[in-house]
Amino acid sequence: MTECTQCSFRFAALYRREVVAQFDGGDITTDAGGLLLREVDRRLSLTERLAACFTDYRRVDQIEHAVQGLVAQRLYGLALGYEDLNDHDQLRADPLMGVLIGKAEPQGTDRRRAQDQGKAGAGKSTLNRLELTPADADAKTRYKKIVYEGEAIDRLLVELFTEAHAEPPARIVLDLDVTDDPIHGNQEGRFFHGYYREYCYLPLYIICGEFVLCARLRSSNIDASAGALEEVQRIVAQIRAQWPQVEIILRGDGGFSRDALMSWCEDHQVDYVLGLAKNNRLRKIIGRQLQEAKLQFEGSQKAARVFSEFSYQTRKSWKRPRRVVAKAEHLQKGANPRFVVTSLSAERWEARSLYEELYCARGEMENRIKEQQLALFADRTSTELMRSNQLRLYFSTCAYQLMQGLRRLGLKGTEMAQAQCQTIRLRLLKIGAQIWVTVRRVYLSLAAGYPFRETFAHVCRNLMSTA
Repeated sequence: MTECTQCSFRFAALYRREVVAQFDGGDITTDAGGLLLREVDRRLSLTERLAACFTDYRRVDQIEHAVQGLVAQRLYGLALGYEDLNDHDQLRADPLMGVLIGKAEPQGTDRRRAQDQGKAGAGKSTLNRLELTPADADAKTRYKKIVYEGEAIDRLLVELFTEAHAEPPARIVLDLDVTDDPIHGNQEGRFFHGYYREYCYLPLYIICGEFVLCARLRSSNIDASAGALEEVQRIVAQIRAQWPQVEIILRGDGGFSRDALMSWCEDHQVDYVLGLAKNNRLRKIIGRQLQEAKLQFEGSQKAARVFSEFSYQTRKSWKRPRRVVAKAEHLQKGANPRFVVTSLSAERWEARSLYEELYCARGEMENRIKEQQLALFADRTSTELMRSNQLRLYFSTCAYQLMQGLRRLGLKGTEMAQAQCQTIRLRLLKIGAQIWVTVRRVYLSLAAGYPFRETFAHVCRNLMSTA
């Protein structure tokens, strides 16, 4: 029987004009703005350096996709909004993706197998093997032979941070926080978390400004601070090797006010300002201030705050007394006391400014975590093993750093200089274009109706002038 395929589609007429659609537009991409990410990558050498954190045991004569190309394909895919490996079965045929990952023939005309012709990028199976390679794989392993070194990727994240500064800063603040990463299968490390009321992972983040210095995937059956000391020790040592005189302040919520972490900071000239869980002893200490705040509220019907400070030591867990800053606050719903423990002296930071200006600024870190989870799919940890899910978290983190590089290097001086990743993607990366590939040129004809031409031109100037 004859198999018919419809190739022309007629829609309702526009007055006297017929409206006809056909799939004959040639090579067209919706992600032409990805070229900007490619320029950022050239500045940072991010995909090249990330690829160097992998050991490739494959036979050289059988390799069609180098590690750097595979890593780049994953990072660009995430940055452009493609969270699943399945997406790459279509993306691999986009000549723009071939350009982004550095293929000599971006239309895939040099592929060995007939079924791969026209597909420059790697398919989902190849990318899946990259993620699922076990730590002990070697040249004798049958299928999965590309092993990543987590310690090297950890060092790279800190290097990206220090290299972004032309001069060592006088002071940096390292923010610590955890978040929930819901899981919906029987992944390794699966546990139910009572606070979040779901099965999840509990990744630890350490962030400085807009830079993610640590993204550690962890099971959720642990204390929030588990492993934080080791991560802080590693990061501080690497930073001080570059900036010996920098002042470092550690900032986090009450989940990190643990004696081991604070004692190490005190012994290594690292200051801290950490939340402190309230209890009856602490409430009793600020009883007068709570009453004062209540009277102020009753007189004005507006939120009232009274700050105080005192020396405090837990009965069992702390080895020494420490400075605690208290906020006695009264709101419409009633008393709302908050406490912060710190190594910073009252001469340097008085109580109100320490709480309102220094401690409360940690809320900005949560925006960085949300960006990575919501826009760059850090929560797409659906493989069976913790190791492969950690690699997915690394990919998401590096894709975020690529987007952050575009914001920092390309968007400075524009109205989008503070835009979040999702906004940058929709306005700057999702551009329709037709692609022509010739012997001498790859030419993109961008959509004439693109509304952010001036911003695009500004970003190009910024990236080229600093190249």
